[in-house]
Amino acid sequence: MPEPGDTSASHSPKALLSKALGALDRTSEHIEKTILGLSVLFLAGLLIVHVLGRQLLGNGLTGQVELTQISLIVMTFAGLGYGVRRARHICMSAFYDQLSGWPRKALLVCISLLTGALMFYFAWYAWEYVSAIQDRGRTSSALQIPLWIPYLAAPIGFALAGIQYWLTAIRNLISRDIYRSFTEKEEYDAIPDDGAV
Repeated sequence: MPEPGDTSASHSPKALLSKALGALDRTSEHIEKTILGLSVLFLAGLLIVHVLGRQLLGNGLTGQVELTQISLIVMTFAGLGYGVRRARHICMSAFYDQLSGWPRKALLVCISLLTGALMFYFAWYAWEYVSAIQDRGRTSSALQIPLWIPYLAAPIGFALAGIQYWLTAIRNLISRDIYRSFTEKEEYDAIPDDGAV
């Protein structure tokens, strides 16, 4: 372990890579939290205004259903990267759980690299889809919102998820411990005792 006054360890390539990846992780986390937070607040405010309008004025908000659908699309795709960051994504781990040591870590690195590549592939195709929608000039029916704007959440969300998977792979390559995400170390809770209440 380096001493506090020792600057040689903080300037090693591994330490610099770790700092750069940490900065990338924090930046993408900030983007995800901002998008998710604003989407949730917008949806909550939209539903409150709609209900108040129906109860007090007899009319709800025009286009409320469209705006709700758009908010859900944005939250779903923006939440991809955040779910990966917190290691709260779905895992098919029957084979993985049977392994231990370096085979387990190697499999996790392979899974992270391949899944990240798949996310970037989806991001590319989602970008093509958004471009096609923009070229056709498609809009929502009630509010005439250009549909490419909310659908932009798909390529952004897939790209952020891909970044998180690749950050997980790199973290496992440069660390001794096994990490389920860039910041979440793999830890399983002890199996509860049947006699414990």
